[in-house]
Amino acid sequence: MASTTISLSLPAFSSTTSSSSSSQTKASILNIKASHERKLGSSLVGRRVCVDRTKRAATISKRSTSGGAITCLAASSSVLPSALLFDCDGVLVDTEKDGHRISFNDTFNEKELGVTWDVDLYGELLKIGGGKERMTAYFNKTGWPEKAPKSEEERKEFIASLHKRKTELFMALIEKKLLPLRPGVAKLVDQALGNGVKVAVCSTSNEKAVSAIVSFLLGPERAEKIKIFAGDVVPRKKPDPAIYTLAATTLSVDPSSCVVVEDSAIGLTAAKAAGMKCIVTKSGYTAEEDFLNADAVFDCIGDPPEERFDLAFCGSLLEKQYVS
Repeated sequence: MASTTISLSLPAFSSTTSSSSSSQTKASILNIKASHERKLGSSLVGRRVCVDRTKRAATISKRSTSGGAITCLAASSSVLPSALLFDCDGVLVDTEKDGHRISFNDTFNEKELGVTWDVDLYGELLKIGGGKERMTAYFNKTGWPEKAPKSEEERKEFIASLHKRKTELFMALIEKKLLPLRPGVAKLVDQALGNGVKVAVCSTSNEKAVSAIVSFLLGPERAEKIKIFAGDVVPRKKPDPAIYTLAATTLSVDPSSCVVVEDSAIGLTAAKAAGMKCIVTKSGYTAEEDFLNADAVFDCIGDPPEERFDLAFCGSLLEKQYVS
């Protein structure tokens, strides 16, 4: 298995650096990112140069896996995050296409609303955070079903009842374990908990659905150590940073010491607006979204020997500054 190591150390690069060697190194890193995203589906930070604040080099081991992806492991990070915050849908489990979408459609069918969300349409609707908000926006645009009430207040209750039933159907799928955890999730959670790093799940989905995923798929022993922030716990959903700000406050950690794992552009926007580092693990619906502001982008977390990154890599992000 071929392996190469890239070390970045002071002096730092900046927008005013005139050294030709610095420019060449920066260009090389940009080329690495572009190549990995195009050919391999995973990369390190792209359009920003990573510079260690300490005097020792920040060493990142990059190893090709049999699947062609790149593993990024920080061999010498001395810092760990205070908290590791996961989105749920698309990060812990790729739930959207064959989980939430199916449950929405089954609910619409039960209520005889004459509505079906196909794969492409649902992908567009995912740009709206929250299931109740998603349905409301869709009906406002396309017209409300004949069976829907006419007043605004009654429509809110109607949407809430649809969402409650959809959640029940979705939880049944989770309890049957028909939707597996994404590769590397359990590994990274265990690394965090084993090193005293606080772990939480921050999601726009219904709290019961998120709790079911954590409990049934990660197991009760992990679940009791993981704090969940979900659903209507905040008045404004992603891309608003409220849920991540609440998580940091509740866990008594500085936002700048947190690392978030997200899969969508709206989740990335929320995490960065909260002042946190953010790693994106692309999911089925989000692969083509704009992640230029992410601190790192991968196709998944990954388990050995197909591991993409680990807890030490998360910590290494906190040791670096990013300059354009």
